[in-house]
Amino acid sequence: MSYYIGIDLGGTFIKFGAVDAAGNILKKHKIPTPEGCGYEATVSAMAEAVRTLIADMGMPKAVGIGSPGVIDGARGMLVTGGNLGWENKTLAADLGAAAGVPVALCNDANAAAYGEYACGAGKEYASVVLITLGTGVGSGIILGGKLFTGEGGAGAELGHTVIRTGGEKCSCGRRGCFEAYASASALVRQTKAAMIAHPESKMWELCRGSADAADGRTAFDGMRQKDKTAQKVVEKYLTYLAEGVANVVNAFRPQAVLLGGGISAEGAFITEPLQRKVDALVLGGGRYAPVAIKTATLKNDAGLVGAAMYAKETV
Repeated sequence: MSYYIGIDLGGTFIKFGAVDAAGNILKKHKIPTPEGCGYEATVSAMAEAVRTLIADMGMPKAVGIGSPGVIDGARGMLVTGGNLGWENKTLAADLGAAAGVPVALCNDANAAAYGEYACGAGKEYASVVLITLGTGVGSGIILGGKLFTGEGGAGAELGHTVIRTGGEKCSCGRRGCFEAYASASALVRQTKAAMIAHPESKMWELCRGSADAADGRTAFDGMRQKDKTAQKVVEKYLTYLAEGVANVVNAFRPQAVLLGGGISAEGAFITEPLQRKVDALVLGGGRYAPVAIKTATLKNDAGLVGAAMYAKETV
């Protein structure tokens, strides 16, 4: 059977699976990332996972890894590993040697973007940008069917473009970053602040009297219950999100911007008002070279599928 193996490497779990040439998942599993994220132990765990699939399904065409951090895919090099704590590791070569298969390596957000482009919500387009709204704002850029990563794989960090000069401090050290205003974490902070300022808000009932129980759904749930405070939170959040997306559109003018991450589950409650806001902000308006704003569809499988499809195209 002709297939590829995709690995979505995280600090808590390693997800891996067999994917056919069309992007269909044939089998998938996940294992805990070794305690402490030690490099040798993690490579060994991934190699064992690959060997398990090989024993079951035969030799794959190639293996793809989506990893956190700055990734130089051309050299198969993990330059910095984000929350993994690694630096300057020849991850593709090391896993390839341990498992006996050719390996391609890319950043995890880029892998997710490639998955959506090849097999998900972006498959009808040649140019798409995926923006994931989670703890931070992740991004991946596909232009003319090619993954754009910048020099040495260090680019495409759209979450760290500034939308409010001198604004809130971001985890990267700058102020006013897109991530500091439009991530799920930012929305939760905005929701809690609004609740504290407005004790009459229905959001207190949704959170059973505790602001600490607020999450990325709280403001949207309150909005649907016609709570004015929640409506204002959502409106302001969408305004921040629109500013960042408009910057993306002005810079790259893709055919589509795809939204991933937990907040994207709100679907049309985000995409429809966001489409209107972005169309009003972008240079030339939304009629010329229109950009569709859609919800990503592969969800938690995007990284796994994208890593496999990236390996298919590059090994």
